[in-house]
Amino acid sequence: MTFGEARAQFPVFERLAYLNAGTTGPLSRATVEALVKQERSALEQGRGGPAYFEGALALRDEVRARLAALVNVAPENLALANSTTNGCNIVVAGLGLGPEDEVVSTDGEHFGLLGALAVSQSRLRIAKVRELPPEQALDALLREVTPRTRLLALSHVCWMSGNRFPVAELKEATGLPLLVDGAQSVGAMPVDATQFDYYAFSGQKWLCGPDSTGGLVVAEPESLKLAAPSYLSQASYDYEGGFEPRAGALRFDPGWAPPAALAGLRAALDLQPEGRFERAATMAARCRDRLAERFDVVTAGELATLVTFRVAEDSAELVRRLFDEGIVVRDIPGLGWVRISCGWWTTDDDLDRLLAALGAGS
Repeated sequence: MTFGEARAQFPVFERLAYLNAGTTGPLSRATVEALVKQERSALEQGRGGPAYFEGALALRDEVRARLAALVNVAPENLALANSTTNGCNIVVAGLGLGPEDEVVSTDGEHFGLLGALAVSQSRLRIAKVRELPPEQALDALLREVTPRTRLLALSHVCWMSGNRFPVAELKEATGLPLLVDGAQSVGAMPVDATQFDYYAFSGQKWLCGPDSTGGLVVAEPESLKLAAPSYLSQASYDYEGGFEPRAGALRFDPGWAPPAALAGLRAALDLQPEGRFERAATMAARCRDRLAERFDVVTAGELATLVTFRVAEDSAELVRRLFDEGIVVRDIPGLGWVRISCGWWTTDDDLDRLLAALGAGS
C-alpha cells in the first residue's frame, strides 16, 4: 500500500492538520468498518454460543501474534493490555516493591508509569533528563543507580520533550530489570522489545487503533508474580481457591477485550504503508528544523516523532486557538510547552498550516 492510498483512508485529514497521535491517533475507515462489522454481528447473532466465543478467542490469538511480531517477540511473551498504564501497573504490582527498594526513573514520565510506582511504596530516584540528549541522559541515570536499585522504569520516548531516552544503553550498563513505557514508540519507530524485561505500549496512539487496546511484553513471565488475575489468567481452577495460570505472558491478560476493539486494531495494523518509520522520522526532523527558526525547541539529540517547543503565551490557550484553525496539537501542562506529533501521514501542507497559524498569532 502506498503512502497516498493509506493516507486516503483517514477522512479527518481532509479537514485537519492532525498532529496529536501522541495522545490519540486518527481512525481510518477500515478500522471503523471493522468495529461496526463486529458489533453488527453481535447485534444480529448475539454474544453467545460456540461460534461467538471461538471467533473471539481466535481473534485474540491473531492480534496477540500481530502485536508480538511488531515488537519482535514471541506471542507467548505478550499479554493483551488495555493501555500502557495497565501494562505498567501489572508489572509494578507483580514485582511487589517495598520501602527498602529503589526505582530509578526520570522527570519526564507520564502518570501512567509514575502512578504505579507511587503506590508501590518503593523509593523513587528521579534523574533530571527530560531535556537532555541521550548520551547525557545516560550519565545522569547511572548516577541514580545504587545497590538498592531493584527496577529501572522509564519511557523509550519522553511524552513531554520528545527526546529518546537511552533505554537499551541503560540496560546494557546495569543489567538491572527494566520496565519501558513504550506509549510514544510502538507504531512510531522500529522497536525490538527483546532487549528489555518489560515493555508496555498502547494501541490507540501511533498504531491508530481503537481505545482500550495495547500490549505488555514480559521476557520471563514465570518470574513475575500474577498480582491481579482475570478469568483469562487461568488454565484451570478449582472451587477451593487453587488455579493453574496460563503459560507465558497470557496469564497477565487483564480480562475480556471487546472483540470489536480487537477487530478494529487488526484492521489498523493492516494499514501500515512501506517506509512509514523513515517517513515519520523525516517529517519530524523537518518540523523541528522549521520550528527552530522561530522558537526555542526543547527536543534534542536523536529525534523520534514528537517535537516540543516553548512558547511565550499561554500554551493551553494557544492549543485551543490552533484547534479552532483546524490544527490538532497539545500542550504540556505547567511548562509552557507545545508538542507536535509527526506521523507517517504528516505532510508539508500540515506543517505549513501549523507555521502559518503560529505566525498569525505571534
